[in-house]
Amino acid sequence: MKLTKKLISIVFFMMLMAFTTEQNASPGTMLSLGNSHLLKHATIESIESDSKEDSTKEVPSSEHATNHFVKQKPKKVDVRGIYLNRTSIKEENVQKYIDLIKSTNLNAAVIDVKDDYGKITYDSNVDLVNQIGADSNPATKDLEKLVQRFKDAGIYTIARIVVFKDPYLAAKKQDYAIKRKDGTVWQDPSGTKWIDPYKEEVWNYMTSIAKEVSESGFDEIQYDYIRFPERAKQVDQEVTYDNPTGLSKAENILAFLKYSKQQLKQHPSYVSADVFGLVTTASDDMGIGQVWENISPHVDYISPMTYPSHYAPGSYGVANPDRAPYDIMALAMKDAKSRNAKLKEQGKTIATIRPWIQDFDYLSTYTAADVQKQIKALEDQGITQYLIWNAGNVYTVEAFK
Repeated sequence: MKLTKKLISIVFFMMLMAFTTEQNASPGTMLSLGNSHLLKHATIESIESDSKEDSTKEVPSSEHATNHFVKQKPKKVDVRGIYLNRTSIKEENVQKYIDLIKSTNLNAAVIDVKDDYGKITYDSNVDLVNQIGADSNPATKDLEKLVQRFKDAGIYTIARIVVFKDPYLAAKKQDYAIKRKDGTVWQDPSGTKWIDPYKEEVWNYMTSIAKEVSESGFDEIQYDYIRFPERAKQVDQEVTYDNPTGLSKAENILAFLKYSKQQLKQHPSYVSADVFGLVTTASDDMGIGQVWENISPHVDYISPMTYPSHYAPGSYGVANPDRAPYDIMALAMKDAKSRNAKLKEQGKTIATIRPWIQDFDYLSTYTAADVQKQIKALEDQGITQYLIWNAGNVYTVEAFK
């Protein structure tokens, strides 16, 4: 009888411990044991309440490698970086750009991991990437090794993900593409196919890539083309979006950012978003879905593409913006700071302003002096971070000495 009671006590104790363990399992643990696409069809309501959990807890990551544990986010630094395309991150070219950064006052690299063509630049383990072959002929086989190479040189690393401009995915998965009213795949004037930003399956694809590259060691995830196509009025007459809930474009971009925040909450990378330069000033979403007040509170860094050559004559009262790099940058940043200040007054968190500056020829030849005028305008506005754009990665090194 005593033996029987003892056995019953042991069984009861084991059952109690099992129940307690199940109740205390972290959300990350439960998700990592299940289907990686559990959140694929999350409703708008479910993503509107931001998680209050500490994203730096030691919990398993939820997507690709359950053996990886989340580390603390990297120390924030004043980033001054250049953009590197898929050619520049090939083995034979990497050292050239590391040396360039180290020989100047620069300290960061924005690295294409998903480029303007929709191609993945590394050997990925994301299911859909492999299904459609988006990572065929990758620039690097070992992404962790590449990232570590930059980190060993003391360089801050940013993973650039081109989001809704994705001609490769649109061609391979036409259900995801923006469609004309007759059901055919829409293309912009350059012949590029875009993804329908309302497709939540696409949200899952983008954030799966973001999680994977975060786990490879990147300090930051940067979303580019997080918008609808430009020439919005004409486009809206040509296409039909898959938008059963009736969200506006701006509401949809906001919903994507909230979804991404939920998906990445247990990953150690910061998140940033590139926006049109005029987003700092425009009173509406310009038909592309980008509104400063919707984006700044939901990312760590916001990067307006403040290229003087891309402003229309008369912008800010400047007759020829291309030849007024200081004025355009200064005026745009004043507006950006003002909008952030109003958000802060409302008790909202705000993104650090980190604009893109122009180091390329478009309407005129841009010299080191033109680049430095933009940097001086930022300094005069109290902005200490910037990124430098040149699509071919040919930089005016003397501007950054």
